[in-house]
Amino acid sequence: MDLAYGPRYEAFRAEVRAFIAAHGADAPKGGGQTLDALRGWQSLLIEHGYAARTIPKDYGGYGAEPDILESRIIAEAFIAAGLPMGMANQGISMLVPTLLEMGTDAQRREWIAPTIRGEIFWCQGYSEPGSGSDLASLATRATEDGDDFLINGQKIWTSSAQFADMIFCLVRTEADKPQHHGISYLIFSMKTPGIEVRPLVTMTGQTEFNEVFFTDVRVPRTQIVGARGQGWQVANATLKHERGMLGDPNQAGTRFKALVDLCREETVGGERLMDSPVWRDRLARLQARVLAMEFHGLRLLTARLKGENPGIAGLVVKLMGCELNHQLAAFAIDALGELGVLYGASPHLRNNGNWQRNYMFDLGLIIGGGTAQIQKNIIAERGLGLPREPRLAS
Repeated sequence: MDLAYGPRYEAFRAEVRAFIAAHGADAPKGGGQTLDALRGWQSLLIEHGYAARTIPKDYGGYGAEPDILESRIIAEAFIAAGLPMGMANQGISMLVPTLLEMGTDAQRREWIAPTIRGEIFWCQGYSEPGSGSDLASLATRATEDGDDFLINGQKIWTSSAQFADMIFCLVRTEADKPQHHGISYLIFSMKTPGIEVRPLVTMTGQTEFNEVFFTDVRVPRTQIVGARGQGWQVANATLKHERGMLGDPNQAGTRFKALVDLCREETVGGERLMDSPVWRDRLARLQARVLAMEFHGLRLLTARLKGENPGIAGLVVKLMGCELNHQLAAFAIDALGELGVLYGASPHLRNNGNWQRNYMFDLGLIIGGGTAQIQKNIIAERGLGLPREPRLAS
C-alpha cells in the first residue's frame, strides 16, 4: 500500500513549509497580542491561501477549489510549527459559511470580506433566559413599523457582545405561527439605539458572556437572512457550523503538541514526565483520540465536497471535540502537579496560566453551544433513529 501523497501534494507541502520558514517569525504568539498584529497575520494568510482558502475572491477570500489533502497539509505544517492558523470566531466560523450557504449576493459582498479580515466582530443572539436547550421557544419579538422591525426582548450567554460590532439574532416575527415557523434571522449593528449589554463574570473570572436587552431596537426589514419566518432553517445552518468550530480537530492537535512539549519540560523526582511509562501511556491514549478527530474531520470534509449528508458523523463533532479539549487541559493540570491548582496572578504559573483557564473554560463549552446531554439526545434521535423523548403535557 502506497500512502505517499504524490509529487503534486509534496510540492504543495514544500510551498507551505517555505511560507512558514519565511513568515513564521511574524506570527502572533501567546496572549496580549494587539488587534493590528492579529489582523496583519490574518491578511497575510488570506493572501497566500492559508485562511479563507475556499471563499470566492469576489467575497474577499483566496478563491481556491476545495481539496482535502491540501487542507490537511496546511493544518499539519502549521501545527508542527506551533503557528496560529488565523482567526476563528463567531463571524468567521459561523456567520460567513451561513451567508455563503443561504445569504444573498449583496449580503455576501457587504459582510464576508470585512469579517474574514477581522475588521468586523460578531456575536450570536440565540439563547434566552427561558429558551436555552429549547431554542425554538424564544420570545424576543420583532413587530413591523413601516419599513423596519422594532425588536424587544432579551438574550443571554451572548459571547463577545461587550465588544462585538454586529449581531446575528433570532427573533419571533410571526406570533401566530407554530414555534419553528415564526422565527426570522436578522443581522444588525450592536450600536443600534436601544441595545444594553450587561457582562456576566464566569468561573474563569472573566466576562466571556453577556446579557443583552433590546428595547424598541429599530432594524430595517431588509436585514434578514433567508426568508421571513424561516429563520429556524438558517439558524440550524449556523448551529452546524458552530458545532464544527467548537469541535475543530486542529485546535485539539495544537493543544496536544503543547502537551508533548509540557511532558518534555516538566519533571517529577528529577525525571521528565516523557520518560515515565505511566505518563507516556496517558499521553498516547489522548493522541489516539486526537488523531481520530483529525481523520473524522477529513471524513466530514469528504462528505461536504461530495454533497452528501454526513448523518451521525456530523452530529458527534461538538460532543467529542469539547470533551476531548477539556481532557487535554485536565492532563496538563495533572502534569503541573501543585502548580496546576494555581489560578490568577502568581510568579509560578506556567504558560501564563492558560492551562488552568482552558480547563475551566472548556468545562463551560461542554454546556455551551448545546449541552452534552442535549447533544446525546440529538445523536440518538436524529442519528440513530431512536424514539424522541416524550414531551410533558403543558
